[in-house]
Formats: sequence, structure tokens, C-alpha cells
Amino acid sequence: MTNITFYKKDNLIIGFEVKGHTGKAEYGSDLLCCQISTVAQLAVVGMENLNVSYFKEISDGFLKIKIDEKLAKNDNIQFLFKTCLDSFKAIIIDEKKYAKLEVKNV
Repeated sequence: MTNITFYKKDNLIIGFEVKGHTGKAEYGSDLLCCQISTVAQLAVVGMENLNVSYFKEISDGFLKIKIDEKLAKNDNIQFLFKTCLDSFKAIIIDEKKYAKLEVKNV
């Protein structure tokens, strides 16, 4: 199961975490896991292209990205995070057995 958690503060997305493998198919050929990983990596590439300071942690089956609350007010950062959130929702809409998404206010 893959757990995707977005973190919001004062109605701004300040980061997200993707944890675990979906287990829908054999490791290395799991297309659902691949789709989720691609969206998560898109956020990393997007942050690099925006040239802002942010926190990231990446390991096997895990990606966490977080931004300072002051920087989170940037419209481009919010657009990037919201696009990732909407993309995750679309990908896992019929995959409740393999992936879960939640938004937490912190």
C-alpha cells in the first residue's frame, strides 16, 4: 500500500510525503507505483526549476518534500503542489486497495 499525505497550513500546501509500494504488481513492473513515483519526482524537478530552498528526503519507497511556510505563499509553488495533488487523486481514484491519499492540516 502506498500512503500519500499532503500537509497544509493556513490553507497553503507546505509539502507532501509518499510512502510505500502499492503492491499491485511485481516490483519493477508495477505501473501504478510508477505513476505515483513519476508525479512525486515531478514535484522535485519543479522545485529545482523554481530555484527555491526546500527540504527533500528520498529513499526506496519514500519521498518527502517540504517548503518553508513563507515560501509556500508563492503562486508557482502552490500551483505545483496542487497539480501534484490533483494528479495523485486522478491516478488512485479506482485503486483504494493499493493507495490512499489524505490531506492533513498542521
